[in-house]
Amino acid sequence: MKLTRLVDNGLYLKKSLAAAREAYRDYCEVRVIPQSNGYAEITVSVKAQFSSESRQILLEFWNYFLDSSCQNHFDKENQFPKYQAATSLPSKKYPDKISSDYSLLPFRFDRREKGDYLLVNEVGEFTVLSKSDFDAFVTGVLRQTSPVYATLRARHFLADGSGSAHFNLLSSKYRTKKSFLEGFTKLHIFVTTLRCNQSCPYCQVSRQNRSAGAYDMGQETLKRSVDLMLTSSAPSVTMEFQGGEPLLNFELIKTGVLYAKEKNQQAEKHCNFVVCTNLTTLSDEHLQFFEEHNVQISTSLDGPDYVHDRHRPVGKNASHAIVVRNIRRAQEALGRHAVSALMTTTRESLKYPKEIVDEYLGLDMGSLFVRDLNPYGFALKAKSVLGYSPEAFLEFYKKVLGYIIEINRAGRTFSESFATMILRKILTPWPVGFVDLQSPSGAGIGVVLYNYDGEVYASDESRMLAEMGCSMFRLGNVFEDTYNDLFFGETMQTIASAACNEALAGCSDCAYQTYCGADPVRHYSTQGDIFGHRPTSGYCAKNKGVIKHLFDLLLNADEDMERIFWAWMNQEDVNRIRLPKAVWA
Repeated sequence: MKLTRLVDNGLYLKKSLAAAREAYRDYCEVRVIPQSNGYAEITVSVKAQFSSESRQILLEFWNYFLDSSCQNHFDKENQFPKYQAATSLPSKKYPDKISSDYSLLPFRFDRREKGDYLLVNEVGEFTVLSKSDFDAFVTGVLRQTSPVYATLRARHFLADGSGSAHFNLLSSKYRTKKSFLEGFTKLHIFVTTLRCNQSCPYCQVSRQNRSAGAYDMGQETLKRSVDLMLTSSAPSVTMEFQGGEPLLNFELIKTGVLYAKEKNQQAEKHCNFVVCTNLTTLSDEHLQFFEEHNVQISTSLDGPDYVHDRHRPVGKNASHAIVVRNIRRAQEALGRHAVSALMTTTRESLKYPKEIVDEYLGLDMGSLFVRDLNPYGFALKAKSVLGYSPEAFLEFYKKVLGYIIEINRAGRTFSESFATMILRKILTPWPVGFVDLQSPSGAGIGVVLYNYDGEVYASDESRMLAEMGCSMFRLGNVFEDTYNDLFFGETMQTIASAACNEALAGCSDCAYQTYCGADPVRHYSTQGDIFGHRPTSGYCAKNKGVIKHLFDLLLNADEDMERIFWAWMNQEDVNRIRLPKAVWA
């Protein structure tokens, strides 16, 4: 067996080659043929008595030739390694016991800044290899005695003829990772009205005035939508009321909850109820009904008053004080667990990472969800004023996350929701319910939206696009289409064609693909194409940046950091969590 390479015929080559020839003179022969273009053709042939170990000898020779005694020393003028004379023969001289009868299982990799390699397989298990171990592994000459061999085998990066049990375990893990598909659509959004009493410049909904009653959902539309929801094969469904401001049509919310409970006596599903409200019109009547029927509240809080009031006015008045007061009322009536909030990051927010976190801590919230601007509705029109680059958002996000980690190190349990979901995808076998981090994409598969006018859309974002004049993601109408028409029709087939990041250009070979999602609706909105173009995708830049940052934290984590991350994932007290063995060790 022989290896032929074309390399630059400089002085460094002659000296390095002389050292390599001397080191491996018992195992191989080397021939050099100078070329007219300044290069030289090198052919390395393994001696006959070592033919059964040819691959390993050739790999060791070539690595020694290129790297021995001169690795990481570069000539600034010509960018070639400077030769430093070898003072001894290779520390591990061939032959040694090797294994060439293993197969590589599917994985993706990323070369990290330190020069090592992060490997991630189809089920999200990962490991980190040095360059030499990585080269040996992918060329099929990694020794069985190597410390990393057992790790690669246990984490399904290689198979060495151990029978079907190995593949059965891998397939079981894969099914678990994709178990969010079981039962199909679980989140059902009901737009009770487009009316709203606020005028947020980043509103993604294209709201209507408070007096515009024509934009309210009717009773029959609601009931038909509930019937479709309960037709789903999902054993558990969430009925989420949105707007506008849904509390402006509170009677319909009451009707929806009661009708769903009545119909569910036959369907026998587990039904969750959530109202997404700005809380500015919250009354005792609302709270009494929510408490009686276990309705949870999701609200918006952008930070302290000087951040929140800048973009969330009620008429011409501030809203922060009202929202804070009503968050506390809701927590007291429903319990802290039943009230959640998220913030929308604007250009103004970037100045106040710690202050925003402190605002949530002051309200005894258990977590913060740092959300970037959505490219829909009024938010798209105000992008030049409110927007920022993905790099600016990532810088802000890292500051927020770093401060939150400091708070946890001091003994206060408080999590960042987006990081928690990604950590769960990295460190556990379980999927997450957040549709933005799912592949296949959540649009139509994990979520569906029933609009006030009976139109059905594949997601909340699909409805927003329709309000902007693009109905590409309209699935149908509650009065005109059956369940099968809506969820298995032509529109869903189109969405599905771009829904799996395993098959998308720029995603299919990305090391972080398993932890990310696919968002054809967002990419259509921002790039005019459901498949998207990853090099210019803000969605990709944000997700990849956050995931890489979390890996940097994980791979350099001390015991306190490990405890913090596991407490977030398990929703436990950071002071009481018992650490498992770190899977990244």
